[in-house]
Amino acid sequence: MRPADGLPALARALSHGRISRRAFVRRATALGAGLSTIGTLLAACRPRADAPPPDAPLGPLESRLNIYNWSDYIADDTVRNFEREFGVEVRYDTYESNEDLLARLQAGATGYDLVVPTGYAIEVLRATDLLAPLHREHLPNWGNLAPLFQDSVFDPGSAYSVPWQWGTTGIAYRTDLVPEPPAGWGVFHDRRYARRMTQMDDPRDVIGAWLRYRGHSINSTDRPALQSARDDALVAKRLLKAYVSAPVKAQLIVGDVWIAQLWNGDTVQAQAEQPALAYVLPQEGSTIWADYLVIPRSAPHKRAAHEFMNYALRPEVAAAVSRFTGYGTPNVAAAGMLDRPVPYPTAGELGRLEYQHDLGAATALWDQTWTEIKSG
Repeated sequence: MRPADGLPALARALSHGRISRRAFVRRATALGAGLSTIGTLLAACRPRADAPPPDAPLGPLESRLNIYNWSDYIADDTVRNFEREFGVEVRYDTYESNEDLLARLQAGATGYDLVVPTGYAIEVLRATDLLAPLHREHLPNWGNLAPLFQDSVFDPGSAYSVPWQWGTTGIAYRTDLVPEPPAGWGVFHDRRYARRMTQMDDPRDVIGAWLRYRGHSINSTDRPALQSARDDALVAKRLLKAYVSAPVKAQLIVGDVWIAQLWNGDTVQAQAEQPALAYVLPQEGSTIWADYLVIPRSAPHKRAAHEFMNYALRPEVAAAVSRFTGYGTPNVAAAGMLDRPVPYPTAGELGRLEYQHDLGAATALWDQTWTEIKSG
């Protein structure tokens, strides 16, 4: 069954109460529907009468705060210091993907006051009216943010989101083993480095790289463009040591791998142990991403959520988070406090960078392409 055939029937079943929202998300995903498509259908079927007014004034500081964040994405003492200073008890849960977060929120989970989606997931949450707007009067530290990360394409006017961390995907390489900086993604076709190279174990990054190699967008849903990306990926695969993401840092440090597709933040982490590591953005272009603090519409402790946001915008707090994670801070005041800050992209680099967007119904085509690459 094609997604176009099955989704209307699923939507009717949801509207008439024959299946739960959780079951709808699971079945629609199995049909290959994208997050934005699922979100739009959920919004159309979601009862609205008892939804709290999104712009209701914030009351006094509550005594509890519930945070749902990526794993290993906050400094060890960030929450503890917040609890001590504000007298707020924090429950802190973690997830491993935007898809996990979105499925949980769209299936009706309530109780979370702060979540940390990547930009494209904010598009879905906004489209489904699952976010509460910010009350800027409670965010006096907003001015510490770099303009680059305000007014994003995912949240025009920064009405719902506070930037948390950011990064790019590029090429890390050993300067003592590679005679000159790699110019672009074509280096993964270079037989001189056979079995000394890795690409990430991530379809959006791998397929996106080969799309850019041929001049296409990292968000392309064009079948011939994806077939060309698959073919280029298969040529590279014969020369790769492996598909591996963050764990490749250890191999770069010891010299088992000389060239790796990697995030800039992870490269900075590895440079602390191996100074002969450098990072370049490919000439054809690549991915830039950012994660954001947002407040679900159903959050029971919105004032405490704003206090945490404002606390996280303090330079010393934001610097501690980036020092722990190794990723870039969107807080320009915090960047000045770091010994090894991830540098902001230059104007020239920004022209070669794209944000990932939800793929919609083409998610199934991308999944098929990735399966052909991994099994080819």
